[in-house]
Amino acid sequence: MMNFRVEAQRVDGTESLAITKHAKIVLATGMAPREDAFNPVELLLASLAACIIKGIERVAPTLNFELAGLTVELEAARPDTEARIEWIRYRIVIETLEEDRRLDLLHDNVKKFGTIFNTVSKGTNISGELVRKS
Repeated sequence: MMNFRVEAQRVDGTESLAITKHAKIVLATGMAPREDAFNPVELLLASLAACIIKGIERVAPTLNFELAGLTVELEAARPDTEARIEWIRYRIVIETLEEDRRLDLLHDNVKKFGTIFNTVSKGTNISGELVRKS
């Protein structure tokens, strides 16, 4: 079993820091929006994006999948009257010359083996696509 640890510290009424190992992420934890920090929903989306990218990096060598670039775009909807995420949509854009069936195989691997992907999808509708960069 793998264990993970993050500590979050309140800096002031607008900012907190999430810390793990030697890394820090600024969190927008006050009531006013901040342009220079991740709010909790953006942090969730960033975690999902990292999961998708890491999953592709893990499986690409096994599949002998050649890629020159990769971008993950995500969006989420939160109802005004409920404290939950209604849905998450993603678009994975890969710069590659691989065949479409290999893109489908890569996408299947992302959905099947992504830890954060599978955890979040248990309680939130996640949908998206993996496409070749035009």
